[in-house]
Amino acid sequence: ERSFIMELHYQGKYNLDPETLPQRKHQPNAVKFKEVSSSKELAVIANTIGLVLMVILSIPVLLVYKNDLLLYFDDVMLAVIFPILTMFPHELLHALCFKEDVYLYTNFKQGMVFVLGTETMSKKRFIFMSLLPNLVFGFLPYCLSFLGTKYLMFALWGVIAVAMGAGDYCNVFNALTQMPKGARTYLYQMNSYWYIPENK
Repeated sequence: ERSFIMELHYQGKYNLDPETLPQRKHQPNAVKFKEVSSSKELAVIANTIGLVLMVILSIPVLLVYKNDLLLYFDDVMLAVIFPILTMFPHELLHALCFKEDVYLYTNFKQGMVFVLGTETMSKKRFIFMSLLPNLVFGFLPYCLSFLGTKYLMFALWGVIAVAMGAGDYCNVFNALTQMPKGARTYLYQMNSYWYIPENK
């Protein structure tokens, strides 16, 4: 793959019109992912998945820390605040996986901050890009909280951060189930497309 240096552009508030988003010319025979077509639909699905994940991941936390929840009230409060503070760093980790221009948007009305780039990438890089911030800010602190020493704050931080990445898991699922071997993907407006390079 070509080696360029990523350049981040802050675009401010997203106006909910996908026609105004940066876009590229479609690749020949590109296939649109079978996914939701608007940020509103994505927000509903992601919030639903996130809620389910929070319930599932909270069960081990309650079993391990059931006697400590009230004793560490301050930790609980910090655990709620920290994932929100990582919203922008979360998107920056996504951005670091790109090699060309990346655009950062806010959409606080629907509880979203997102980056997008128009370059094409392999299935492996797309999956890595989607999962990286969730591993760093979500699964890592969640797992560390169960390693002997009790860190309730990390446990709850992990639960919330993992849930906040629900939209990313949808992207990973779509890539794994829809992209054939050798395919590449790119974003066009609010939807992903895959294609087979002509030199394959």
